Amino acid sequence: MTSQAQHATGHLDCSNYSTDTHTLISSNLTSRNPPHSQPQNQPPFQQPPSQHPNAKPPTMPPSLIVKIMIGMIGAFAFLQVYSIQAILPIMMQAFSATETQVGMTVGATVIAIAIMSPFMGMLSDAVGRKNIIVASIAFMAIPTMMIGLSDSLSSIVIWRFMQGLAVPGITVVTIAYVGEEYAGKEMAKMMSYYVSGTVFGGFLGRFILGHLEELIGWEKGFVFMGVLTVLGAALVAWLLPRSRHFHANPNFASAQHMLSKHVRNRYVVTAGLLGACVLFSLVGCFTYVNLHLADTPYNLSSAGLANIFAVYLIGVVVTPIASSLIAKYGAARMVRVAVMISMMGVLMTLAAPISLVVVALAVMSTGVFITQSATITYIAVNVKEGRSLASGLYYMAYYIGGSIGAWACGLAYAQGKWLYTVYTLLAVQVIALLIAFFGLIKIPVKR
Repeated sequence: MTSQAQHATGHLDCSNYSTDTHTLISSNLTSRNPPHSQPQNQPPFQQPPSQHPNAKPPTMPPSLIVKIMIGMIGAFAFLQVYSIQAILPIMMQAFSATETQVGMTVGATVIAIAIMSPFMGMLSDAVGRKNIIVASIAFMAIPTMMIGLSDSLSSIVIWRFMQGLAVPGITVVTIAYVGEEYAGKEMAKMMSYYVSGTVFGGFLGRFILGHLEELIGWEKGFVFMGVLTVLGAALVAWLLPRSRHFHANPNFASAQHMLSKHVRNRYVVTAGLLGACVLFSLVGCFTYVNLHLADTPYNLSSAGLANIFAVYLIGVVVTPIASSLIAKYGAARMVRVAVMISMMGVLMTLAAPISLVVVALAVMSTGVFITQSATITYIAVNVKEGRSLASGLYYMAYYIGGSIGAWACGLAYAQGKWLYTVYTLLAVQVIALLIAFFGLIKIPVKR
Protein backbone atom coordinates (compact mmCIF):
# COMPACT_ATOMS: atom_id res chain seq x y z
CA MET A 1 0.00 0.00 0.00
CA THR A 2 1.64 3.31 -0.89
CA SER A 3 1.70 6.31 -0.99
CA GLN A 4 1.34 8.23 -1.48
CA ALA A 5 1.41 12.00 -1.47
CA GLN A 6 3.25 16.73 -6.71
CA HIS A 7 4.08 24.10 -11.50
CA ALA A 8 4.91 26.83 -12.72
CA THR A 9 7.02 28.59 -10.10
CA GLY A 10 10.53 27.37 -9.73
CA HIS A 11 10.42 27.17 -5.94
CA LEU A 12 8.35 26.27 -2.92
CA ASP A 13 9.59 28.79 -0.37
CA CYS A 14 6.20 29.20 1.27
CA SER A 15 7.30 31.96 3.61
CA ASN A 16 8.55 34.06 0.72
CA TYR A 17 5.32 33.43 -1.17
CA SER A 18 3.24 34.61 1.78
CA THR A 19 5.41 37.70 2.26
CA ASP A 20 5.23 38.65 -1.42
CA THR A 21 1.46 38.18 -1.48
CA HIS A 22 1.00 40.33 1.62
CA THR A 23 3.21 43.04 0.12
CA LEU A 24 1.13 43.04 -3.05
CA ILE A 25 -2.14 43.30 -1.12
CA SER A 26 -0.73 46.10 1.05
CA SER A 27 0.45 48.05 -1.98
CA ASN A 28 -2.95 47.77 -3.64
CA LEU A 29 -4.68 48.90 -0.48
CA THR A 30 -2.34 51.87 -0.21
CA SER A 31 -3.13 52.99 -3.73
CA ARG A 32 -6.83 53.04 -2.86
CA ASN A 33 -6.41 54.60 0.59
CA PRO A 34 -4.04 57.60 0.83
CA PRO A 35 -1.94 57.85 3.98
CA HIS A 36 -3.98 60.74 5.41
CA SER A 37 -7.05 58.49 5.54
CA GLN A 38 -5.34 55.99 7.82
CA PRO A 39 -6.26 56.07 11.53
CA GLN A 40 -3.53 57.66 13.63
CA ASN A 41 -3.02 54.53 15.76
CA GLN A 42 -2.58 52.24 12.78
CA PRO A 43 0.71 51.72 10.92
CA PRO A 44 0.74 52.92 7.31
CA PHE A 45 0.08 50.50 4.45
CA GLN A 46 -1.88 48.04 6.66
CA GLN A 47 -5.46 47.30 7.51
CA PRO A 48 -6.90 45.01 10.15
CA PRO A 49 -6.97 41.36 9.02
CA SER A 50 -10.77 41.41 8.87
CA GLN A 51 -10.61 44.02 6.11
CA HIS A 52 -8.44 41.82 3.91
CA PRO A 53 -11.02 39.74 2.07
CA ASN A 54 -8.59 36.94 1.21
CA ALA A 55 -6.45 37.07 4.33
CA LYS A 56 -6.09 33.94 6.45
CA PRO A 57 -6.72 34.48 10.20
CA PRO A 58 -3.69 34.06 12.44
CA THR A 59 -2.85 30.41 13.16
CA MET A 60 -1.27 28.79 16.17
CA PRO A 61 1.76 26.56 15.52
CA PRO A 62 0.57 22.93 15.27
CA SER A 63 0.97 20.84 18.41
CA LEU A 64 2.84 17.54 18.45
CA ILE A 65 -0.51 15.69 18.58
CA VAL A 66 -1.73 17.45 15.44
CA LYS A 67 1.52 16.69 13.61
CA ILE A 68 1.16 13.02 14.57
CA MET A 69 -2.47 13.03 13.44
CA ILE A 70 -1.64 14.46 10.02
CA GLY A 71 1.08 11.83 9.59
CA MET A 72 -1.26 9.08 10.81
CA ILE A 73 -3.99 10.14 8.39
CA GLY A 74 -1.46 9.83 5.58
CA ALA A 75 -0.52 6.37 6.85
CA PHE A 76 -4.12 5.13 6.98
CA ALA A 77 -4.79 6.55 3.53
CA PHE A 78 -2.23 4.13 2.09
CA LEU A 79 -2.27 1.29 4.61
CA GLN A 80 -4.67 -0.65 2.37
CA VAL A 81 -3.93 0.67 -1.11
CA TYR A 82 -0.82 -1.37 -1.95
CA SER A 83 -0.75 -4.05 0.77
CA ILE A 84 -1.77 -6.72 -1.72
CA GLN A 85 1.48 -6.27 -3.65
CA ALA A 86 3.30 -8.35 -1.01
CA ILE A 87 1.13 -11.41 -1.75
CA LEU A 88 0.72 -11.19 -5.54
CA PRO A 89 2.70 -14.41 -6.14
CA ILE A 90 0.41 -16.18 -3.63
CA MET A 91 -2.63 -14.78 -5.46
CA MET A 92 -1.31 -16.06 -8.79
CA GLN A 93 -1.03 -19.57 -7.37
CA ALA A 94 -4.30 -19.51 -5.39
CA PHE A 95 -6.43 -18.37 -8.32
CA SER A 96 -4.33 -19.69 -11.25
CA ALA A 97 -4.10 -16.13 -12.54
CA THR A 98 -1.79 -14.38 -15.00
CA GLU A 99 0.53 -11.50 -14.16
CA THR A 100 -1.85 -8.96 -15.68
CA GLN A 101 -4.86 -10.40 -13.84
CA VAL A 102 -3.27 -10.16 -10.40
CA GLY A 103 -1.86 -6.77 -11.34
CA MET A 104 -5.43 -5.53 -11.70
CA THR A 105 -6.00 -6.10 -7.98
CA VAL A 106 -3.72 -3.09 -7.67
CA GLY A 107 -5.03 -1.31 -10.76
CA ALA A 108 -8.68 -1.54 -9.63
CA THR A 109 -7.94 0.40 -6.45
CA VAL A 110 -5.91 2.99 -8.30
CA ILE A 111 -8.52 3.64 -11.00
CA ALA A 112 -11.24 4.02 -8.33
CA ILE A 113 -9.13 6.67 -6.63
CA ALA A 114 -8.74 8.47 -9.96
CA ILE A 115 -12.50 8.42 -10.60
CA MET A 116 -13.52 9.63 -7.15
CA SER A 117 -10.85 12.28 -6.53
CA PRO A 118 -12.40 15.31 -8.29
CA PHE A 119 -15.90 14.53 -6.98
CA MET A 120 -14.63 14.23 -3.43
CA GLY A 121 -12.92 17.57 -3.88
CA MET A 122 -16.21 19.25 -4.82
CA LEU A 123 -18.08 17.51 -1.98
CA SER A 124 -15.49 18.54 0.57
CA ASP A 125 -15.50 22.15 -0.63
CA ALA A 126 -19.25 22.10 0.03
CA VAL A 127 -19.58 20.29 3.38
CA GLY A 128 -16.24 20.44 5.20
CA ARG A 129 -13.07 18.52 5.98
CA LYS A 130 -12.82 16.54 9.22
CA ASN A 131 -16.09 14.59 8.96
CA ILE A 132 -15.24 13.39 5.47
CA ILE A 133 -11.73 12.33 6.52
CA VAL A 134 -13.08 10.29 9.47
CA ALA A 135 -15.95 8.76 7.47
CA SER A 136 -13.62 7.76 4.63
CA ILE A 137 -11.17 5.98 6.95
CA ALA A 138 -14.06 4.16 8.64
CA PHE A 139 -15.59 3.15 5.29
CA MET A 140 -12.24 1.77 4.15
CA ALA A 141 -12.53 -0.95 6.81
CA ILE A 142 -15.60 -2.56 5.19
CA PRO A 143 -14.14 -3.66 1.82
CA THR A 144 -10.85 -4.49 3.56
CA MET A 145 -12.58 -7.08 5.74
CA MET A 146 -14.67 -8.33 2.80
CA ILE A 147 -11.51 -9.16 0.84
CA GLY A 148 -10.68 -11.63 3.59
CA LEU A 149 -14.06 -13.33 3.01
CA SER A 150 -13.74 -13.50 -0.79
CA ASP A 151 -13.31 -16.77 -2.67
CA SER A 152 -12.54 -15.52 -6.19
CA LEU A 153 -10.14 -13.07 -7.78
CA SER A 154 -13.00 -11.17 -9.44
CA SER A 155 -14.67 -10.48 -6.09
CA ILE A 156 -11.34 -9.35 -4.66
CA VAL A 157 -10.96 -6.92 -7.57
CA ILE A 158 -14.44 -5.51 -6.81
CA TRP A 159 -13.64 -5.01 -3.12
CA ARG A 160 -10.30 -3.49 -4.03
CA PHE A 161 -12.18 -1.03 -6.25
CA MET A 162 -14.40 -0.16 -3.26
CA GLN A 163 -11.30 0.48 -1.16
CA GLY A 164 -10.12 2.94 -3.77
CA LEU A 165 -13.37 4.89 -3.64
CA ALA A 166 -12.65 5.74 0.01
CA VAL A 167 -9.09 6.97 -0.46
CA PRO A 168 -9.75 10.45 -1.95
CA GLY A 169 -11.87 11.32 1.06
CA ILE A 170 -8.64 11.02 3.02
CA THR A 171 -5.95 12.24 0.63
CA VAL A 172 -7.66 15.05 -1.26
CA VAL A 173 -9.42 16.44 1.80
CA THR A 174 -6.35 16.27 4.05
CA ILE A 175 -4.28 18.30 1.59
CA ALA A 176 -7.05 20.90 1.47
CA TYR A 177 -7.27 20.88 5.29
CA VAL A 178 -3.53 21.52 5.69
CA GLY A 179 -3.55 24.23 3.01
CA GLU A 180 -6.35 26.08 4.81
CA GLU A 181 -5.26 25.68 8.41
CA TYR A 182 -1.56 26.53 8.02
CA ALA A 183 0.53 28.99 6.04
CA GLY A 184 4.12 29.51 4.96
CA LYS A 185 6.76 27.25 6.44
CA GLU A 186 4.28 25.64 8.84
CA MET A 187 2.21 24.46 5.89
CA ALA A 188 5.26 23.03 4.13
CA LYS A 189 6.27 21.19 7.31
CA MET A 190 2.78 19.80 7.86
CA MET A 191 2.66 18.66 4.24
CA SER A 192 5.96 16.85 4.75
CA TYR A 193 4.50 15.06 7.81
CA TYR A 194 1.54 14.01 5.69
CA VAL A 195 3.72 12.70 2.85
CA SER A 196 5.98 10.90 5.35
CA GLY A 197 2.85 9.30 6.77
CA THR A 198 1.75 8.09 3.35
CA VAL A 199 5.18 6.57 2.83
CA PHE A 200 5.10 4.82 6.20
CA GLY A 201 1.57 3.57 5.56
CA GLY A 202 2.58 2.25 2.16
CA PHE A 203 5.39 0.26 3.74
CA LEU A 204 3.42 -0.87 6.79
CA GLY A 205 0.52 -2.31 4.80
CA ARG A 206 2.79 -4.45 2.66
CA PHE A 207 4.93 -5.45 5.63
CA ILE A 208 2.03 -6.44 7.89
CA LEU A 209 0.09 -8.37 5.24
CA GLY A 210 3.18 -10.15 3.91
CA HIS A 211 4.03 -11.48 7.36
CA LEU A 212 0.41 -12.17 8.33
CA GLU A 213 0.07 -14.33 5.21
CA GLU A 214 2.70 -16.70 6.57
CA LEU A 215 1.39 -16.55 10.16
CA ILE A 216 -2.40 -16.77 9.77
CA GLY A 217 -3.10 -16.59 6.03
CA TRP A 218 -3.96 -13.59 3.88
CA GLU A 219 -7.71 -13.98 4.50
CA LYS A 220 -7.45 -13.39 8.26
CA GLY A 221 -4.75 -10.85 7.55
CA PHE A 222 -7.21 -8.62 5.67
CA VAL A 223 -9.75 -8.92 8.50
CA PHE A 224 -7.05 -7.79 10.94
CA MET A 225 -6.19 -4.85 8.69
CA GLY A 226 -9.85 -3.85 8.64
CA VAL A 227 -10.02 -3.79 12.44
CA LEU A 228 -6.85 -1.69 12.52
CA THR A 229 -8.48 0.80 10.16
CA VAL A 230 -11.53 1.17 12.42
CA LEU A 231 -9.22 2.02 15.32
CA GLY A 232 -7.50 4.61 13.14
CA ALA A 233 -10.81 6.29 12.30
CA ALA A 234 -11.66 6.51 16.00
CA LEU A 235 -8.32 8.15 16.83
CA VAL A 236 -8.65 10.74 14.07
CA ALA A 237 -12.22 11.55 15.17
CA TRP A 238 -10.95 12.12 18.69
CA LEU A 239 -7.70 14.01 18.16
CA LEU A 240 -7.81 15.92 14.83
CA PRO A 241 -8.92 19.55 15.41
CA ARG A 242 -11.92 20.77 13.46
CA SER A 243 -11.34 23.22 10.60
CA ARG A 244 -11.07 26.85 11.68
CA HIS A 245 -10.62 28.50 8.29
CA PHE A 246 -12.93 26.44 6.08
CA HIS A 247 -15.66 28.35 4.23
CA ALA A 248 -18.32 26.17 2.62
CA ASN A 249 -18.99 26.58 -1.08
CA PRO A 250 -21.99 24.34 -1.83
CA ASN A 251 -22.82 26.06 -5.13
CA PHE A 252 -22.43 23.45 -7.89
CA ALA A 253 -22.36 26.11 -10.60
CA SER A 254 -19.48 27.74 -8.74
CA ALA A 255 -17.73 24.35 -8.58
CA GLN A 256 -18.15 23.95 -12.34
CA HIS A 257 -16.66 27.40 -12.88
CA MET A 258 -13.75 26.52 -10.57
CA LEU A 259 -13.25 23.25 -12.47
CA SER A 260 -12.98 25.11 -15.77
CA LYS A 261 -10.42 27.47 -14.20
CA HIS A 262 -8.34 24.63 -12.78
CA VAL A 263 -8.12 22.65 -16.04
CA ARG A 264 -6.60 25.77 -17.64
CA ASN A 265 -4.33 26.47 -14.69
CA ARG A 266 -0.72 25.68 -15.55
CA TYR A 267 0.10 24.91 -11.92
CA VAL A 268 -2.59 22.22 -11.74
CA VAL A 269 -2.02 20.77 -15.21
CA THR A 270 1.77 20.47 -14.90
CA ALA A 271 1.52 18.99 -11.41
CA GLY A 272 -1.03 16.47 -12.68
CA LEU A 273 1.17 15.35 -15.57
CA LEU A 274 4.17 14.93 -13.28
CA GLY A 275 2.01 13.08 -10.76
CA ALA A 276 0.82 10.66 -13.44
CA CYS A 277 4.42 9.82 -14.32
CA VAL A 278 5.33 9.44 -10.63
CA LEU A 279 2.63 6.89 -9.83
CA PHE A 280 3.08 5.05 -13.13
CA SER A 281 6.67 4.45 -12.05
CA LEU A 282 5.86 3.59 -8.45
CA VAL A 283 3.00 1.17 -9.18
CA GLY A 284 4.73 -0.42 -12.14
CA CYS A 285 7.98 -0.95 -10.27
CA PHE A 286 6.69 -2.11 -6.89
CA THR A 287 3.94 -4.34 -8.33
CA TYR A 288 6.03 -6.39 -10.72
CA VAL A 289 9.33 -6.40 -8.86
CA ASN A 290 7.49 -8.76 -6.49
CA LEU A 291 6.99 -11.27 -9.30
CA HIS A 292 10.60 -10.74 -10.37
CA LEU A 293 11.92 -11.46 -6.88
CA ALA A 294 9.54 -14.39 -6.28
CA ASP A 295 10.88 -16.03 -9.45
CA THR A 296 14.26 -17.70 -9.92
CA PRO A 297 17.00 -17.07 -8.91
CA TYR A 298 15.63 -15.20 -5.86
CA ASN A 299 12.54 -17.28 -4.92
CA LEU A 300 11.50 -14.95 -2.09
CA SER A 301 8.51 -15.84 0.11
CA SER A 302 5.70 -13.38 0.91
CA ALA A 303 7.48 -12.49 4.17
CA GLY A 304 10.73 -11.97 2.27
CA LEU A 305 8.95 -9.69 -0.19
CA ALA A 306 7.41 -7.80 2.73
CA ASN A 307 10.88 -7.19 4.14
CA ILE A 308 12.06 -5.84 0.77
CA PHE A 309 9.47 -3.09 1.13
CA ALA A 310 11.46 -1.69 4.04
CA VAL A 311 13.28 0.33 1.36
CA TYR A 312 10.06 2.30 1.13
CA LEU A 313 10.82 3.75 4.55
CA ILE A 314 13.54 5.85 2.98
CA GLY A 315 10.71 8.19 2.05
CA VAL A 316 10.13 8.96 5.73
CA VAL A 317 13.66 10.40 5.85
CA VAL A 318 13.77 11.86 2.36
CA THR A 319 10.47 13.75 2.43
CA PRO A 320 11.25 16.24 5.24
CA ILE A 321 14.70 16.84 3.73
CA ALA A 322 13.11 17.32 0.32
CA SER A 323 10.88 20.15 1.56
CA SER A 324 13.98 22.10 2.63
CA LEU A 325 15.80 21.39 -0.63
CA ILE A 326 12.79 22.42 -2.69
CA ALA A 327 12.54 25.70 -0.81
CA LYS A 328 16.26 26.33 -1.33
CA TYR A 329 16.76 25.25 -4.95
CA GLY A 330 13.28 25.41 -6.46
CA ALA A 331 10.76 22.81 -7.59
CA ALA A 332 11.85 22.72 -11.23
CA ARG A 333 15.49 22.00 -10.46
CA MET A 334 14.70 19.43 -7.77
CA VAL A 335 12.20 17.57 -9.96
CA ARG A 336 14.80 17.24 -12.73
CA VAL A 337 17.39 15.89 -10.30
CA ALA A 338 14.84 13.59 -8.65
CA VAL A 339 13.67 12.06 -11.94
CA MET A 340 17.27 11.36 -12.97
CA ILE A 341 17.91 9.72 -9.58
CA SER A 342 14.83 7.56 -10.10
CA MET A 343 15.95 6.55 -13.60
CA MET A 344 19.33 5.51 -12.22
CA GLY A 345 17.59 3.37 -9.60
CA VAL A 346 15.41 1.63 -12.18
CA LEU A 347 18.48 0.79 -14.29
CA MET A 348 20.26 -0.59 -11.23
CA THR A 349 17.46 -3.13 -10.63
CA LEU A 350 18.83 -5.06 -13.62
CA ALA A 351 21.83 -6.04 -11.47
CA ALA A 352 21.81 -9.69 -10.40
CA PRO A 353 22.75 -9.63 -6.68
CA ILE A 354 19.67 -9.09 -4.54
CA SER A 355 21.59 -6.65 -2.34
CA LEU A 356 22.05 -4.38 -5.37
CA VAL A 357 18.38 -4.75 -6.30
CA VAL A 358 17.42 -3.57 -2.82
CA VAL A 359 19.77 -0.58 -3.08
CA ALA A 360 18.35 0.16 -6.54
CA LEU A 361 14.80 0.19 -5.20
CA ALA A 362 15.89 2.59 -2.45
CA VAL A 363 17.48 4.91 -5.03
CA MET A 364 14.42 4.75 -7.26
CA SER A 365 12.12 5.47 -4.31
CA THR A 366 14.21 8.47 -3.26
CA GLY A 367 13.72 10.13 -6.62
CA VAL A 368 10.00 9.38 -6.66
CA PHE A 369 9.41 10.75 -3.15
CA ILE A 370 11.25 14.00 -3.86
CA THR A 371 9.11 14.53 -6.96
CA GLN A 372 5.94 13.68 -5.02
CA SER A 373 6.79 16.06 -2.19
CA ALA A 374 7.46 18.90 -4.64
CA THR A 375 4.27 18.48 -6.62
CA ILE A 376 1.71 18.19 -3.81
CA THR A 377 3.23 21.13 -1.91
CA TYR A 378 3.24 23.03 -5.19
CA ILE A 379 -0.54 22.60 -5.45
CA ALA A 380 -1.10 23.72 -1.84
CA VAL A 381 1.10 26.82 -2.22
CA ASN A 382 -0.01 28.07 -5.62
CA VAL A 383 -3.75 27.33 -5.67
CA LYS A 384 -5.66 29.72 -3.41
CA GLU A 385 -9.29 28.88 -4.16
CA GLY A 386 -11.04 25.58 -4.73
CA ARG A 387 -8.08 23.82 -3.12
CA SER A 388 -9.89 20.55 -2.57
CA LEU A 389 -11.03 20.42 -6.19
CA ALA A 390 -7.51 21.25 -7.38
CA SER A 391 -6.12 18.46 -5.21
CA GLY A 392 -8.82 16.17 -6.58
CA LEU A 393 -7.83 16.91 -10.16
CA TYR A 394 -4.20 16.35 -9.30
CA TYR A 395 -4.97 13.01 -7.70
CA MET A 396 -7.17 12.02 -10.64
CA ALA A 397 -4.21 12.47 -12.99
CA TYR A 398 -1.86 10.88 -10.45
CA TYR A 399 -3.93 7.71 -10.12
CA ILE A 400 -4.78 7.46 -13.78
CA GLY A 401 -1.02 7.26 -14.25
CA GLY A 402 -0.85 4.53 -11.61
CA SER A 403 -3.64 2.47 -13.17
CA ILE A 404 -1.99 2.72 -16.58
CA GLY A 405 1.28 1.69 -14.93
CA ALA A 406 -0.32 -1.45 -13.43
CA TRP A 407 -1.70 -2.41 -16.84
CA ALA A 408 1.19 -1.41 -19.11
CA CYS A 409 3.92 -2.87 -16.90
CA GLY A 410 1.85 -6.06 -16.59
CA LEU A 411 1.88 -6.42 -20.36
CA ALA A 412 5.60 -5.64 -20.43
CA TYR A 413 6.34 -8.23 -17.74
CA ALA A 414 4.27 -10.88 -19.53
CA GLN A 415 6.22 -10.24 -22.76
CA GLY A 416 9.76 -9.82 -21.51
CA LYS A 417 9.78 -10.23 -17.73
CA TRP A 418 11.61 -7.59 -15.70
CA LEU A 419 13.81 -6.31 -18.55
CA TYR A 420 10.82 -5.11 -20.58
CA THR A 421 9.28 -3.65 -17.43
CA VAL A 422 12.41 -1.57 -16.87
CA TYR A 423 12.26 -0.29 -20.46
CA THR A 424 8.64 0.77 -19.91
CA LEU A 425 9.46 2.56 -16.65
CA LEU A 426 12.37 4.43 -18.22
CA ALA A 427 10.22 5.60 -21.14
CA VAL A 428 7.72 7.21 -18.76
CA GLN A 429 10.47 8.78 -16.67
CA VAL A 430 11.90 10.39 -19.79
CA ILE A 431 8.47 11.98 -20.29
CA ALA A 432 8.57 13.24 -16.68
CA LEU A 433 12.01 14.72 -17.33
CA LEU A 434 10.74 16.56 -20.41
CA ILE A 435 7.84 17.98 -18.37
CA ALA A 436 10.28 19.13 -15.69
CA PHE A 437 12.52 20.84 -18.26
CA PHE A 438 9.89 22.44 -20.47
CA GLY A 439 6.66 22.50 -18.46
CA LEU A 440 7.76 24.38 -15.36
CA ILE A 441 8.11 28.16 -15.31
CA LYS A 442 11.46 29.04 -13.80
CA ILE A 443 11.36 31.78 -11.17
CA PRO A 444 14.59 32.81 -9.41
CA VAL A 445 14.91 31.36 -5.93
CA LYS A 446 15.44 33.89 -3.14
CA ARG A 447 18.74 33.33 -1.37
